[in-house]
Amino acid sequence: MFQDIEEKLSAVFENQLKNKFGIDAKVNVGQPRQGSFGELAIPVAFQLARQLKRAPKQIAEQLLDGIAPIEGVASLEIAGNGYINVRLDRGAFAGSLLDETPRIGTRPTGKVIVEHTNINPNKAAHIGHLRNAILGDTFVRMLCRRGQPVEVQNYIDNTGVQVADVVAGFHCLEQKTLADVQALIEDSNIRFDYFCWDLYARISAHYKEHPETLKWRTDTLHAIESGHGELAALAHLVADAIVEAHLTTMYRLGIEYQVLPRESEILHLKFWAAAFELLKQRNAIYFEEQGKNKGCWVMPASAFRNSMVAKEPEGGESGEDSKVIVRSNGTVTYVGKDIAYQLWKFGLLGKDFFYRVWSAYPDGHTVWVTTDQHTEEDAPHFGGAAKVFNVIDSRQSYLQDVVVAGLRALGFHEQADASVHFSYEMVALSPRTCVEMGIPLTEEDRKRAYVEVSGRKGLGVKADDLVDKLIETALEEVDQRHPDAPASERHQVAGQIAVGALRYFMLKFTRNSVIAFDFHEALSFEGETGPYVQYAAVRAGNILRKYRERGEQIPEFRRVLNRDTLRRCFEADALWQLLLLASKSDSMVERAIASGEPAHIAKYAFQLAQSFNNFYHEYPVITEPDTERRNVLLWLTDYVRAQLLATLDVLGITQPSYM
Repeated sequence: MFQDIEEKLSAVFENQLKNKFGIDAKVNVGQPRQGSFGELAIPVAFQLARQLKRAPKQIAEQLLDGIAPIEGVASLEIAGNGYINVRLDRGAFAGSLLDETPRIGTRPTGKVIVEHTNINPNKAAHIGHLRNAILGDTFVRMLCRRGQPVEVQNYIDNTGVQVADVVAGFHCLEQKTLADVQALIEDSNIRFDYFCWDLYARISAHYKEHPETLKWRTDTLHAIESGHGELAALAHLVADAIVEAHLTTMYRLGIEYQVLPRESEILHLKFWAAAFELLKQRNAIYFEEQGKNKGCWVMPASAFRNSMVAKEPEGGESGEDSKVIVRSNGTVTYVGKDIAYQLWKFGLLGKDFFYRVWSAYPDGHTVWVTTDQHTEEDAPHFGGAAKVFNVIDSRQSYLQDVVVAGLRALGFHEQADASVHFSYEMVALSPRTCVEMGIPLTEEDRKRAYVEVSGRKGLGVKADDLVDKLIETALEEVDQRHPDAPASERHQVAGQIAVGALRYFMLKFTRNSVIAFDFHEALSFEGETGPYVQYAAVRAGNILRKYRERGEQIPEFRRVLNRDTLRRCFEADALWQLLLLASKSDSMVERAIASGEPAHIAKYAFQLAQSFNNFYHEYPVITEPDTERRNVLLWLTDYVRAQLLATLDVLGITQPSYM
């Protein structure tokens, strides 16, 4: 509803601008500096002062002259030197919320692809991967709340160096056959993704000690890319088993996918070959015949230098004037394959994958995976998006810029503009969390604000270990508070609290912030945490439950409340401010989408929970003696709870039955 008022005001003043001054311009509606100034503020007069060569206050007066009454608005006032402050009709506004039906998004202009998670299928997922997946999943939920058609992709790099290293570890270091590895996967006493975690660290250390064995990696990579032989079969077996483990891990956090595009099919179905020909035809790349990149196909720096956001990383494969797309040995760089993939996402490649069902989630939702073999399965249409968001950490900014430059070099400027690198910074651990997870620290590390981890060295926190530890810690608290509840129920509640704590902690920081994850901070029931917000929703539910337990019926609010009643009760500013804040849920989602910052929704959830907790302590809802006032307080409780739950859902957090 609040969003509807904002849109209505924008439309009215945009029309006034055109009629009064002949100007077509977007009018933004914001918040006044102080709540006492009203509920909304329109600063357009200041924005046009230079263009119109008039004082802002004079422009504001002309804009208000002759303006028709606006439903839900009590008054429009000029404040200061030209701000237009808006005061809402409290009774009319509350009444419209009382009659409100769930909003259906009206802004979508085409399918959006969100690609996230993208963990190399060579070992167990770790805490850094969780930030990617949680950010991506939350952004998907934000778009879905708007009503936007979204396709969720999880790209599987099953032919890359990391997979090759683990395969070489099995084949060369462990001397294991395909049958041996299959037996490991089927052994219920072994976590295969954990086994590969340790093996990856061992093979990395072996390469460092015996650099001559790096030939194992090269030979394995060539075998995997060809798609033939035992090494290729072993890579397929390992990658698929690890992907299944990753999907299971992410589902614990409520994260699902629709399609798993695999790099092996990009190679086998000649996606890169098609993109390569296109790049050559349009002179987007050229063959280098001299210098350090002799024998390589490269993209000239002039194609992307002007649009670069990030500097080229040290040790990259670029020369001063070019970016290597195809190496001199004929292998394609990551960025080359990613250009082909990005072209497919927009439906520009002229080719498509074949698809088969990978699995189905417990809720019945199907996950599809790409294949290079024709199947009879009736798959949905994937790809062909109007906009693409790639959730990839900020260290990949340079390569993402080159991918976009590749689209521009091919003449696909609209799609280049619609390619968004949804970047984020790394996740580290607080020293005390390292200690609790059994990671040895030096005295110097113990004094640091955070400790970085390294998967290659085998130092880090596996995602499942982190979730298990959070559940274990939350369960201790739940057991103390509810010792008589069934054990299975207590474990379920602890799981919901743990997931809520983890997701909220990953989301409350802006994407460009480095996170130092801390158990105690995340699980606290006080402060800006997931459990605090969950607790507010539980409290609201408890008020309504206890009212029913007294033998009372929750009234039919539309029947017992009217605008006059609401206007009288919401003269109390504390109640009005809580209602107003709760009504901004949709508006906050739109602003978070526009800024690309899920942190705004996390912050809003905390503010709403905080305001409700203040209300909870100040107003005895159930024992309120005045019937009219009690009905309003019950409705406000019910409305705030609904908005809290809807906001938590966007954050991927559920409400436990108790805390």
